[in-house]
Amino acid sequence: MGNRGMEELIPLVNKLQDAFSSIGQACNLDLPQIAVVGGQSAGKSSVLENFVGRDFLPRGSGIVTRRPLVLQLISATAEWAEFLHCKGKKFTDFDEVRQEIEGETDRVTGANKGISPIPINLRVYSPHVLNLTLIDLPGITKVPVGDQPVDIEQQIRDMILQFITKESCLILAVTPANTDLANSDALKLAKDVDPQGLRTIGVITKLDLMDEGTDARDILENKLLPLRRGYIGVVNRSQKDIDGRKDIKAALDAERKFFLSHASYRHMAEKMGTPRLQRVLNEQLTNHIRDTLPAFRSKLQSQLLALDKEAEEYRGYRPDDPSRKTKQLLQMVQQFSVDFEKRIEGSGDQVDTVELSGGAKINRIFHERFPFELVKMECDEKEMRREISYAIKNIHGIRTGLFTPDMAFEAIVKKQVIKLKGPCVKCVDMVIQELINTVRQGLELECFPMLREETERIVTSHIRDRESRAKDQVLLLIDIQLSYINTNHEDFIGFANQSSVIRKGWLTINNISIMKGGAKEYWFVLTAESLSWFKDDEEKEKKYMLPLDNLKVRDVEKSFMSSKHIFCIFNTESRNVYKDNRTLELACDSQDDVDSWKSSLLRAGVYPEKVMANFSMDPQLERKVETIRNLVDSYMAIVNKCIRDLMPKTIMHLMINNVKDFINAELLAQLYSAGDQNALMDESQEQAQRRDEVLRTHQALTEALAIIGDISTSTITVPMPPPVDNSWVGGPGSRRSPPSSPTAPRRMSSGQRPAPRGAPPPPNRPGPLGPFNNIADSPQAPSRPNRAPPSIPR
Repeated sequence: MGNRGMEELIPLVNKLQDAFSSIGQACNLDLPQIAVVGGQSAGKSSVLENFVGRDFLPRGSGIVTRRPLVLQLISATAEWAEFLHCKGKKFTDFDEVRQEIEGETDRVTGANKGISPIPINLRVYSPHVLNLTLIDLPGITKVPVGDQPVDIEQQIRDMILQFITKESCLILAVTPANTDLANSDALKLAKDVDPQGLRTIGVITKLDLMDEGTDARDILENKLLPLRRGYIGVVNRSQKDIDGRKDIKAALDAERKFFLSHASYRHMAEKMGTPRLQRVLNEQLTNHIRDTLPAFRSKLQSQLLALDKEAEEYRGYRPDDPSRKTKQLLQMVQQFSVDFEKRIEGSGDQVDTVELSGGAKINRIFHERFPFELVKMECDEKEMRREISYAIKNIHGIRTGLFTPDMAFEAIVKKQVIKLKGPCVKCVDMVIQELINTVRQGLELECFPMLREETERIVTSHIRDRESRAKDQVLLLIDIQLSYINTNHEDFIGFANQSSVIRKGWLTINNISIMKGGAKEYWFVLTAESLSWFKDDEEKEKKYMLPLDNLKVRDVEKSFMSSKHIFCIFNTESRNVYKDNRTLELACDSQDDVDSWKSSLLRAGVYPEKVMANFSMDPQLERKVETIRNLVDSYMAIVNKCIRDLMPKTIMHLMINNVKDFINAELLAQLYSAGDQNALMDESQEQAQRRDEVLRTHQALTEALAIIGDISTSTITVPMPPPVDNSWVGGPGSRRSPPSSPTAPRRMSSGQRPAPRGAPPPPNRPGPLGPFNNIADSPQAPSRPNRAPPSIPR
């Protein structure tokens, strides 16, 4: 195929443009193209009509182009037009083309000047055009009219930027000659996204409308306000010509006559005009496609690889084949079973790093949420002691008991155990909800909505059925605990052992004199009989042990200089508590810590100095209350430990493992018995569309890669024009620097041959267009439009 394939690059991109526009976002490729940017009435539409040689674009005041128009020009022997949204319909009357553009625009944007970024794809076949792909964008406006929102300028700017920010897009910046070029909105936008000027081509329109005595010669020669790729001037039809239906061929003849006859432009007439612009754009787009070909091929291959597996599944697919439906139903149920088990048991496949789900969330319920619910149900200390006191008194009745009654202990314990039912039932509910969520997440059957709904219904019904059994079993566990209070448990402190630890923690002894080292922090251990402190929390070096007999607690006013919160312990018989100190002042970091320690001391029988009215003044009764309080704590710790261990096991056995077994062994049979399995496997309309899109996209990508694979890129490329100082783009206040005059190779006569490789280059002469001379006047430049340069001999 050789370099002839380069001629097919633009048609190839046109084909991809149509294919990808029709299939939506299935292939997110930035196709090489040319975007036409300019202000309102800059002459963009006239330039495009001159390319085609026909009047086919809407005309009028204000914003006329309200949707991007993707215009694909294709050289052909006959002349007609096609719209992507009217497949198969050929338009030979270009007035109908204009009406179709207007109608399609109004259908999406409304009839009152609204805009939309959804493009209209128009393909024009003609013997008068060169292969080109251009995008006509709405003109930049400042003031909203009609139904346009107040931010219409920003909306149009954002729409234009969607196209021109892509590195694969060349920018055709159209500016009328009768305005200040330094204030050109088109050039300013181009500079924002293409600061190096690698993709920007300048077009100057309305040269015939400049004030008498002025011209744009310095601009067109790229000496004033230079661009790296330079400028091309064109002369469009005037409004009078358009109203008079002046033939475009006659207009092109008039344009050429204008450049040949104008004193300022006749020396560059061959480099001006619409035909010249069309040839340059054709060459530029072809070269641009060639330059981006490696990255473009890589994107095509990535897309094709991503679709290979799915396309293979769809190839030869028969939606109504009963055997296929049966096989697919079996495969989907098996896959759902595997996915559900992975979500519960955990798997390294597709690890979610955003949130917990499935088995991880159930594990959190078992070991964090459920224990937290148990801790939340702890009762108020004063209320607990009051209940114990009343229980002891009611058991003794009219008599005064000498011993602590075990019946009071059992009554209080059973009341506490009954309270466990709430957290246990709540734990089952949380696990059930997570199981249902896991089932829904595992049912990736959007393409078969009936199968998804039926599977979810069957599995959810089974989960709800197991819910009642699990809750009954959990409540049975609580009833078992209530049936027998085992005070012979090895972890139970019993009535004989009251030395169990009530609290441990760091406290500061605040009233040690400075001579003896001052305030110092120790590790304190509180039991029902004593308060001891150690050097550190290893409890190897005991500093002191203080018996709790005849001790009470009172508050100490916080010192102005200290950040600590202080309370003290003193002896009710005015004896020294610690060495020579009548009181033992203890300091904490917060008032909450003080209250917590005071509550623990209260449990050990060390009461506040001012005894609360809720408590009896009978020391013997208080001792019994404290004894039962400690016994209740000890026994409830055993019960909580047992429940925390049995709850996950019970739920796993009765709920989770059972649901896994049901999905693996019985779900398929349930689906078969639920009704017509063929109806269950009827695919959704979205799935049918998806299948069609995947197959068409895969075919388009395959064909594109085949064409690209046959194209030889070993061609003599046209070098990028040298950089110029384009700092003037950005506003009227910017400094303007005259650029260095670009140069171009000398033209060769008809009988002159190119210099052999390695020979010194011929002398250069200044060219009026600078960068474009490098492209158009190079000895290796194509002699005919849309024809690639010859290969370098190997």
